[in-house]
Amino acid sequence: MLTRRIGNTSVSAIGLGAMPLSVEGRPDRARAIATVHAALDEGITLIDTADSYHWHADERGHNEELLARALATRPGDTSDVLIATKGGRTRPGDGTWTVNGTPEHIRRACEGSLRRLGVEAIGLYQLHKPDPDVPWSDSVGALRDLLDAGLIRAAGVSNVTCDQIREARAVLGDLLVSVQNRYSPRYRDSLPELRLCDRLGIAFLPWSPLGGITPSALDGPGRVPPPPRPKSPPTPFHAVAGERGTTPQEICLAWHLSHSPHVIPIPGATRPETARSSARAAALTLTREELARLDGG
Repeated sequence: MLTRRIGNTSVSAIGLGAMPLSVEGRPDRARAIATVHAALDEGITLIDTADSYHWHADERGHNEELLARALATRPGDTSDVLIATKGGRTRPGDGTWTVNGTPEHIRRACEGSLRRLGVEAIGLYQLHKPDPDVPWSDSVGALRDLLDAGLIRAAGVSNVTCDQIREARAVLGDLLVSVQNRYSPRYRDSLPELRLCDRLGIAFLPWSPLGGITPSALDGPGRVPPPPRPKSPPTPFHAVAGERGTTPQEICLAWHLSHSPHVIPIPGATRPETARSSARAAALTLTREELARLDGG
């Protein structure tokens, strides 16, 4: 597996977005754990989660607990696996998402994540989304406090602008190691943030990286399967995949990797075979001609 770096930590160039294993439409527990095991077996060592990745109001931390169980039940050494979790969002159980970026909430959220993951310090802890009712510097300052307390080893921010990245870096310095924004063939509006991360040497983790390739439960903020709709016309990703004898999803992930050595996409999966397919994309190298076609749509 090709590797890239998040701060001082080497991880697989493609991660696993674990959210679909715990939200609406999630698989049963056995298949969810098998999916995580398949990803690990293929060399994936970065798994992204959050305390708000759950379905019902009374199961906060469902995804974190699932991942802790998956790691505990997998034979062999898993010490090289980086579990990157997030705090700052909540789900009341009615399908909606809310934001709470107060320092008090972030501290409590981190402590809850520590208990569920069963670790003394979280390798990468990320602010899930800026809270419009809380000064950004206050929320980022809470990350600084967690770092100073030794509860987290590195920090990241998510769903942010270039200005918010710069402000976070001013507070956190080199311990700001990642930015996680939506970026995909369909949603390219975070390209300025990606380029800024590249200049600063910060890992950029595209969430929902397959958007625009196929209607999918992995495409969108809640990753809930969309209603049936007419079949979309083939994209350049389908054409290149056909020529390569692979899948559009694998071509899409290889396209992400071509952007920068700091890009680490985190596609979701709900089946072992999907996790294996994502991992295979790290071995693909696209030609300049192929990239030109893909960049056009």
